[in-house]
Formats: sequence, C-alpha cells, structure tokens
Amino acid sequence: MLTSEEERGLVERLQALPLETIVMRGRAARRRTAHFGWRYGYETWRVEPGPPTPSFLAPLRERAAALGGVAPGALEEILITEYPPGAGIGWHRDAPAFGVVVGVSLLAPCRMRFRQRAGPGWRSLAVPLAPRSAYVLAGPARTSWQHGIPAIPALRYSITFRTLRTARAGVRSGDRRPARAGRLDPLRARRAPGRDQGAS
Repeated sequence: MLTSEEERGLVERLQALPLETIVMRGRAARRRTAHFGWRYGYETWRVEPGPPTPSFLAPLRERAAALGGVAPGALEEILITEYPPGAGIGWHRDAPAFGVVVGVSLLAPCRMRFRQRAGPGWRSLAVPLAPRSAYVLAGPARTSWQHGIPAIPALRYSITFRTLRTARAGVRSGDRRPARAGRLDPLRARRAPGRDQGAS
C-alpha cells in the first residue's frame, strides 16, 4: 500500500495531530485517537459530525477506496489511532453506524485476531498486519466476527477509513453484543502489502 518514504512522511504528519486519550467507562486507555469527518463517542456510543479531513490524507483515502471497492467520498470517517508500546485493543466490532472498513498499518507489525461464536465456544484465527500494508473488513468479517489486537512491543499507528451506514447521530454501538453465526470471511481476501514488501 505504501513505500517506506511515504510511511515516514505520514507518521510525521500524524505525530503533529492533536491526538486525544480514549476514555471508556471512566478509565483511560493507552491508545490515543483523532477522528475526522465523523466522531465516535467511546462513552456515549454516539456518532456525530467531526472536523474536516486533513488534505494530506486525501491521496491515501483514494488508494483505500480502490482497495475497498468504494468511491473515495464514501469513506466519510477517518480514525487515526496511536498505539504506544504495550497498547492493544480488546475484542469488538466497529459501531453499526459504520459500514466497510479499510485500515492502513504504519510502523510496528501486529496481529489482528478474529473470533466468532461456535456453539458454547469460539472459532478464532489471526491475520498478520505488516507495516505499510492495508486490509478491508466487509461482509461477515465486518458484521459476524469480533476482532482485536494484542499488546504490541513498539509504536504503531493505524489509519482507518470507514463508510457510514447512516448520518443520524445517536446510533448505539453493538460492539459488545455476541458475534452472530456467519461464513468465515475475514478481511474478504483483500490485504495489500507494503509497496516495498513482497506479499505475505
């Protein structure tokens, strides 16, 4: 998806953004975020209009749209997440107000884990996310599987582009509901390696 030089340029711009600490249930998470286009309230579970998209993200949004099979303008929400060493994200599904998800990984590699209810237990798998690579969450991978990222040992950034299913604010998130049964289709077989990496 990106070259090493493009990654360095993006990281410099991301590090200049006013990132905010996530607070959920009154507790601060280790990761920090910035939202553009739309904002998701981690305490309120509401989706509301956010600040405009910075111009430096427009070229990357075009590439993400091509990977996701949508128009660039359809990727209305952009989420920047900074994962300091030791940070991760627990099991969840993105808020139901959002549709197709296209993510771009920068700096440290990580594993994206997936799980789905299977009788009394869970089906699970993991997908490696290399630096400068991208992925698409759509179909059952988006709606039927939960995903998460274990704690990582080094600094990582992610840029997540999402379509919006509804512009109506106040949609409650279904992240904590049990995963529904569905066909195994994580990442919809679309994962773009970094431009100066071979396919993994």
